[in-house]
Amino acid sequence: EEKKGIFGLFNKGKNKLEVMKTRYAKAETNVEKVAENLENQQVVLIKDNAMLDQMYNLNAQYFKELSMYILAGKKKLQEVEAKDLPEAKAKAERTQLPEDAQAYQDLVFFVDRFEKKLYDLELSRMIAIQTAPQLRMLQSSNSVMIDKIQTTLVNTIPLWKNQLVLAFGLNHAKQAAKAQREVTNMTNELLKKNADTLHLAATETAKETNRGIVDIETLQHTNEKLIQTFDEVLQIQAEGRKKRQEAESQMLAMEQQLKQKMLEIRR
Repeated sequence: EEKKGIFGLFNKGKNKLEVMKTRYAKAETNVEKVAENLENQQVVLIKDNAMLDQMYNLNAQYFKELSMYILAGKKKLQEVEAKDLPEAKAKAERTQLPEDAQAYQDLVFFVDRFEKKLYDLELSRMIAIQTAPQLRMLQSSNSVMIDKIQTTLVNTIPLWKNQLVLAFGLNHAKQAAKAQREVTNMTNELLKKNADTLHLAATETAKETNRGIVDIETLQHTNEKLIQTFDEVLQIQAEGRKKRQEAESQMLAMEQQLKQKMLEIRR
């Protein structure tokens, strides 16, 4: 059992020393865990950089293929627009046959779809262009972090361990002075606490006995909020009526526009 009284103070210092030893052991374990975690993160970053390098090469190949397809597609599109479309149109005008007109229309639709496909390829090509510096930037950031982790493992972690040992040694020097200081501090603390408790009890009792069941500030706040609520509700209602009137006018205008457009379609 923990000893009471003046002997308890010195026993308390001994107990704190044991606690300090336990905490030092835990801190040392935590430092080792931090070092292990940093090493694992370093390995992950190295693997990521290798993967990013592969992605960069694949992206470069993808960019070249897209550029080739876009160039070939534009060349073919120019040929169709310059030759096939005019010929199909001339044939449809000459024969006046429905199937020739439909063939020309199909070719027009095909050209439009082909242009959209080429545009999609150009978008993909632009994304490939943007991806290259993004990959290199991420690789560069990873490399900096790998070097930083290595510096931490070589310099910072040993420094932590040295500081832990130093802190543990300094704690021994503090214990002797602290035991003597606590004897005086306990006496002063007891006197201060008793005086503070007496003062607090007397003043709080006086305050509560002279206080009303409801503070006037509470009633004033409640009254202000009620008036504010009435004003805001009236304002919201007025704005609502105005918006409904505007909406009715807009819907009437839209209805007239729609009717007018339908009449134009029929003509």
